[in-house]
Amino acid sequence: MRKVILIVIIIVFNLLFQQSIKAEVKLPAIVSSNMVLQRNTTVVLWGWADANEKITIKTSWLKKKISFKANDKGKWRIEVKTTNSKEPQFININSKESDILLENILFGEVWLCSGQSNMFQSFKGYDGQPTYGGGLTIAKSNNKNLRFFSVGTVASKTPLEKLKKSSGWQDSSPESVLNFSAIAYFFGKQLQEVLDCPVGMIHTSWGGSKIESWMSKEAISLFKTINLENVNIKKKPHQVSTLLYNSMINPLTSYTIKGALWYQGESNRMEPNNYKKYLPAMVKDWRTRWGIGDFPFYYVQIAPYLYNNNDVFQTNDNTAFIREAQLQCLDLIPNSGIAITMDIGDEKSIHPPKKREVADRLLFNALNQTYGYKTVDYGGPIYKSLEKKDEGILLSFKNAEKGLYAYDALTGFEIAGADKVFYPATSKIVNRRKVLVKSDKVTNPVAVRYAWRNWINGTLYDTNLLPASSFRTDNWTEATQAKK
Repeated sequence: MRKVILIVIIIVFNLLFQQSIKAEVKLPAIVSSNMVLQRNTTVVLWGWADANEKITIKTSWLKKKISFKANDKGKWRIEVKTTNSKEPQFININSKESDILLENILFGEVWLCSGQSNMFQSFKGYDGQPTYGGGLTIAKSNNKNLRFFSVGTVASKTPLEKLKKSSGWQDSSPESVLNFSAIAYFFGKQLQEVLDCPVGMIHTSWGGSKIESWMSKEAISLFKTINLENVNIKKKPHQVSTLLYNSMINPLTSYTIKGALWYQGESNRMEPNNYKKYLPAMVKDWRTRWGIGDFPFYYVQIAPYLYNNNDVFQTNDNTAFIREAQLQCLDLIPNSGIAITMDIGDEKSIHPPKKREVADRLLFNALNQTYGYKTVDYGGPIYKSLEKKDEGILLSFKNAEKGLYAYDALTGFEIAGADKVFYPATSKIVNRRKVLVKSDKVTNPVAVRYAWRNWINGTLYDTNLLPASSFRTDNWTEATQAKK
C-alpha cells in the first residue's frame, strides 16, 4: 500500500512540476540581456508561454507597460518601438509564473553576416592560412559598444523556431573576437566608430556551404524539386538545399536587422547561370520573411584563386564566369552592393588573408548607400561601352568619376577578332578615363576580356583604389585563347 501511495505522490509531483515549467515564459536565445536592438525603429519581441497566458512587458524607455496574451498555442509576438538613446536599457517580462529581467540592452545598428568559409574565417585563420592583423586587432578589441551573436552550425530538414546552438550576446573582447568572423568584426568595429553608436553583429555561416542550403524550400523550389525524406542529415548537410536556412536563418527572421552581409560562391563556382538566379531569389525570400522591406544586402565577389589550373578559359572551370554572374546580380537585387576583391586574392589559398580590405569595401557600400555618406566612394570601375580606335579597342567605364588608375603596368587584358580567338594585349589608360587595348596579332578587333581566368592579380582601379571586376565585352558561348 505504501508503495502505491508513493507512486501516486511521485506522479502528482511530476505533473505539477511539468505544469510549472510549461507555464514559464520562454525567450529565443537571441532575445536576452546584452543584446543590441535596432535603434529608432519598431522591433519584435517574441517567445512562448502557456496557451492564452497573460504577459506584461515593462521597459526602461517606454512610459506605459505593454500587456497582451499568448495565443492558443502558447506563442506570443509583440512590437516595441526603440529610440536613439545610447544608454543601457532593460526589459522586464512578467507572467503568472515568470519574472524575467533583461539588462544591459543597447540600441544601435544590427547587421546579419552569412555565407561560407571566407565569412566564417576568424582571426585564428585556418591551418597554414592566416588572417592578417589578428594579433594587434585582438589586443585592441575591448569595446562594450560592439557586440556579437554567433549561430552554431546545425542543420535541419524542417524550419526551426528556436536556435539549437548559439553563443549568446557577447561584448567585443580578446576572448570573443578570437573565434568570431574577421570580416564581421572589422565591418562592425569601423561602423561603430564612424556612426558613434552601438553595433550588433549576428554571424551565421558554414564553411563549404552552397547557396541552396541557405534558401527556404519555397525559394529553391522555384528552380528544382526538393525532397529531403531520404537525406542523411549527417552527411554534408551544408551542401543540401534548405538545411541551413531551416536551422540557422529561419529562427532569426523575427529579429529586426538593418541589413545583411554575404560572402559565398566558391561552392557554386561551377554553375554561374544558376547562381545568377539563386542569389536574387534568396535575397527576395529573406526580405519577405523578415518583413521589414528591402533591407540593404551587400555581398563579396569571390576572389581570384588558382583552383585546378589557369588554362581553362571558356568553361565553368574558369571562375571569371561566377564573378561575372555575381556582378550582374547588382542589377537584379534592389538596394544591393558588391565588394570586388580582384586585387586581394591569393594564388595558393582559397581563403585570402586580407579580410580587413574586404570589410572596408562592404563598409563603403553601407556608408554611402545606407547611411548617407555620399562622399564615400563604394564602387570600382564597371565596363560600360567600347569603340574601335587606332586598330585597337577603347573601353569606357562607369563608376570612375575621377578617372582610372593603375599602380604600375596595366595588365590582364586580352583581345579578339571575329574568329573569337583571344590574344594577350597591351593596354594603357587614355586621358585618365578610358583604356586602350591592342595587339598586333588582331588587326580588326571586336571584343576584349579582362582578368578572365581563375588566378590573376587585378591592376585596374578607380582613383579611390577600388578595383574593377573581371569582365568581357562579348557574350560568346565559344571562344578560345591563342596558343602560346
